[in-house]
Amino acid sequence: MQITHFGHSCVLVEIDGTRILFDPGSFSHGFEGVTDLDAILITHQHPDHCDTGRLPDLVAANPQAMRYADPQTAAQLNGDDIAGPWTTANAGSHAQIGAVTARFTGGRHAVIHPEIPVIDNVAYVLDTKSMTGRFMHPGDSFYIPFEKIDVLALPSAAPWMKLSESVDYLRAMAPRIAVPIHQAILSDAGSGVHYGRLADMKAPATDFMVLDKESATEV
Repeated sequence: MQITHFGHSCVLVEIDGTRILFDPGSFSHGFEGVTDLDAILITHQHPDHCDTGRLPDLVAANPQAMRYADPQTAAQLNGDDIAGPWTTANAGSHAQIGAVTARFTGGRHAVIHPEIPVIDNVAYVLDTKSMTGRFMHPGDSFYIPFEKIDVLALPSAAPWMKLSESVDYLRAMAPRIAVPIHQAILSDAGSGVHYGRLADMKAPATDFMVLDKESATEV
C-alpha cells in the first residue's frame, strides 16, 4: 500500500491497483492534479476536509470516481449541485471500490464546544482480500472500531482536541503504523513537539511515521 499526504487530512491511498482520495480540503495542496481516482471519500462538511471551491475541478478530472460523503455533506453537495451526484456514506454500510471494500463507520464529529452543534462525521475503514482493517481514516473523531487496524491516519492537532487525547487514541488503537494528519494549525516548531510526544508515548509495537509532503510512501 502507498500513501501520499497532501497536507492536513487529505491523503491518497493506493491498494491493489485501487486509488482512493480522502478529504480534499482547503488546508491541503497538491491533490488538484490527481487523476485516475477510483473514489473520493469525504468524512464531513468542514472546509478543511471538503473544499467546495476546488471539488468540481477534481471531480471533472476524475469523472469515473465513485463519490461518497457523510449524510449531511452528501445532502449539501447534492442540494447545491456541487460536483454531484454524491452517495451517502451511512455508518454501518459499505461499498466495493475496485479491489477494496470501504466500510463506513463512526458517525459523529468530536465535540468542539458544548455550544457548537455536533455534525456528522464518517470514519472509513478499507479492507483488502488479504486483510481487513488495512487502513482507517477517522476524520475529526477518535472513533474506535474495536478491531485491529493496520495503518491509522491519526488526528494530531485540532481545536477540538488536546495532545493527551491523541496519545490516548493512538494507544487504544495500537495500529502497526500511525500516520499523523490534521496538522495544518501547527507551526513547524509546534508539529515537532506534537510528533515527538506522540512518537515517545505510542505503544511499542506501533511505528509512528511522518510522511513526506506530496510523495508516495510505501507502508
